[in-house]
Amino acid sequence: MNLFDTLKAQKPEMPDNYNQLTEAELIERVEDVKAKMGRKLFLPGHHYQKDEVIRFADARGDSLKLAQISARQSEAEAIVFCGVHFMAETADILTRPDQEVFLPDMRAGCSMADMADLTQTEKAWEKLLELFDDTILPLTYVNSTAAIKSFVGLHEGATVTSSNAEEMVSWAFSQKERILFLPDQHLGRNTAYNLGVPLKQMAVWDPIAETLLYEGAMEDIKVILWKGHCSVHENFTVQNVKQIRRQYADMTIIVHPECRREVVAIADDAGSTNHIIQTINNAPAGTSWAIGTEMNLVKRIIKEHPDKHIVSLNPNMCPCLTMNRIDLPHLAWCLETVEKGEPHNTIKVDPAIAFHAKKALERMLARV
Repeated sequence: MNLFDTLKAQKPEMPDNYNQLTEAELIERVEDVKAKMGRKLFLPGHHYQKDEVIRFADARGDSLKLAQISARQSEAEAIVFCGVHFMAETADILTRPDQEVFLPDMRAGCSMADMADLTQTEKAWEKLLELFDDTILPLTYVNSTAAIKSFVGLHEGATVTSSNAEEMVSWAFSQKERILFLPDQHLGRNTAYNLGVPLKQMAVWDPIAETLLYEGAMEDIKVILWKGHCSVHENFTVQNVKQIRRQYADMTIIVHPECRREVVAIADDAGSTNHIIQTINNAPAGTSWAIGTEMNLVKRIIKEHPDKHIVSLNPNMCPCLTMNRIDLPHLAWCLETVEKGEPHNTIKVDPAIAFHAKKALERMLARV
């Protein structure tokens, strides 16, 4: 068996006939499996999923919220996670050993999470300890692999979400003089800045060059940011903000903290996905908003709020490409294989990795 055949055997492809089915036929198949399995099946859906998929979700939310909700489904035997790989990993870490987690399309990854692998992180940690001794605590955004969460947990650190990043960074500074923030430099920079850390006290670790990017005195560094980013949120620009200001003088601009610092600085508000959703929900009718986050979600918010004028901060923005991997054919295929007892695309984190990753998650959950 050649390499291509081996990979196909490890990650079976969806049969072509699913792409030949009509939308009505696919919907019927999904509904049929959900009806047959009842409470034995739980289907969490991330906010960035397509409408054709999110309509079937038993719960909507961000990745951590969905993983926590999944863990509370005592009757669920199968959890089909409509999101990306790291989200399904987190669900597997937090759920019981007898519960199985599945991802409808194994190609649904996260470019940000992939920007920090374990080998790179271990090399970086070794060099940073040489520079700063035992004065650093690692934190990782939940948008990271199980291996990175495990590394952070092993070294007494914790995970953070975009909702609780400030609380967790404050906690980290109560433990050590410095922090290493993985893998999203923009969330780390925006969070530390909001807490009063000057930009001149923030360095960036380049994992490719294996170099600390900083021009000042090393002893002044308080935050070491991993050189990673969200490929969606990094594409919102200062020019986008200026264009909205010119076009709509009365429009409020709200963005996700994964956006660049210069964009967050001139926006009217910044916050997590949940913060954005709740802010728009609570806004008076007739108000105007430009939203800087993933396009599937922005379009859904626009549809759900016809009484408000809402646009994307960048009208040329594409949806998250990896989130878009989960579509109706893959969902139907995954559900039918699970219902038949012949599942593919099982997400199972190695117990040794899960042990320390869970510690990182639990340190966060104990403080927020």
